[in-house]
Amino acid sequence: MKRLLLAFTAATALAAGLATAASAAPALSVIQRINGPDGGWDYTSFDAARGRVYVAHDTKVLALDVKTGRLNANFADGARLHAVVPVPGSDVLVTTNSGDKSVKILKGSDGTLIKSLSVDDDADGATYDPSSGLVIVINGDPGIVTLVDPRAESVVGTIKVGGSLEFPAVDGKGMLFVNVESTGEIAVVDLDKRAVVGRYAMADCKRPTGLAYVEGHRLISSCGSGVAKILDAETGKEIASLKIGGFPDAVIYDRTRSLAYIPTALDGQLNVIALSGPGDNTIVETVPTQIGTRTGAVDPRTGRLYLPTAQYNLPVPAGQRPTTKPGTFQILVVGRP
Repeated sequence: MKRLLLAFTAATALAAGLATAASAAPALSVIQRINGPDGGWDYTSFDAARGRVYVAHDTKVLALDVKTGRLNANFADGARLHAVVPVPGSDVLVTTNSGDKSVKILKGSDGTLIKSLSVDDDADGATYDPSSGLVIVINGDPGIVTLVDPRAESVVGTIKVGGSLEFPAVDGKGMLFVNVESTGEIAVVDLDKRAVVGRYAMADCKRPTGLAYVEGHRLISSCGSGVAKILDAETGKEIASLKIGGFPDAVIYDRTRSLAYIPTALDGQLNVIALSGPGDNTIVETVPTQIGTRTGAVDPRTGRLYLPTAQYNLPVPAGQRPTTKPGTFQILVVGRP
């Protein structure tokens, strides 16, 4: 009994100390707003080698130098851009363009076009796979994964997944995970076999969008139905179900700090998920951002987040797509003062 009491006392003291430390740490907030040109946007990525944030911005790749704060609004051309993927160890970027059904290979130094590759409809989300050296491109509407070799400058294969696809994540060991928006599940793909080898159903998850593979062999999927699901990547078993706001479109993973972030457009909040320690698999902070903020990227060195957004014309008439107010596009910088 005495040993139990001592253990309980120690645990209570530790919890109190952690709570005090957490409360002493400054809260995340929007610390800067960087103006940019009008236009739609989709995914955002961070180029650690060059210290840049890339925003897929309609017909242009925006490039933000995080050291100087200078925004190059004409870094590279595109056609209804969706993603910009830096290829590690090279002077290459890969962009996805649904406007002309292409994947474009660019020079990382200045955005010059190296080669444009024809792909299927709806070239959307994309990621780099370190195990194969390929860029994984999601063709959402036809339900296809396109494999691009950025160094050979060619398409080297496709994988039929089926359904309406949204975003990919890789474990770095040959397995690919893809959110299937139409069925509320995650498809598991063996890249060596180039075949679907499993499907993980997610209860109460409608229209999964953002996806990240994180430490501990876990997957985090953001769902349009206002929940985030954390799954065991090896079995598909649900570890946690977290309530978030509506219209998420990304899961931003900060490996350095063992945190994941989900921006939700409907309520203008950034949900901060702890992935290690006493707050494991829980939302530990919600940060006010701006209605419409739904994608972003994190600088692993500083922990600052870069979230593109604009002011919307509200309310949105029934049956119509939301529109933004001219002159309001910005990249929000979220950090600790």
